[in-house]
Amino acid sequence: MIDARGYSCPTPVVMVQKEVKQSSPAELEVLVDNQCSVENVTRYAGGSGYQVSVTPEGRDFRLLLKK
Repeated sequence: MIDARGYSCPTPVVMVQKEVKQSSPAELEVLVDNQCSVENVTRYAGGSGYQVSVTPEGRDFRLLLKK
């Protein structure tokens, strides 16, 4: 799981890119706290072959990336 809360773009996307390149997970959970990060991580993940589901959790968002 990547906890990218407190980071603004592009840092959450860079964190996800690094994890995907290092371990190519079939599933990855990402926590973010702003809409910009939701949109950018979703765009990157979709382009990398992942399906993305977004669940709002209070002021945060939980993104589940699945191949």
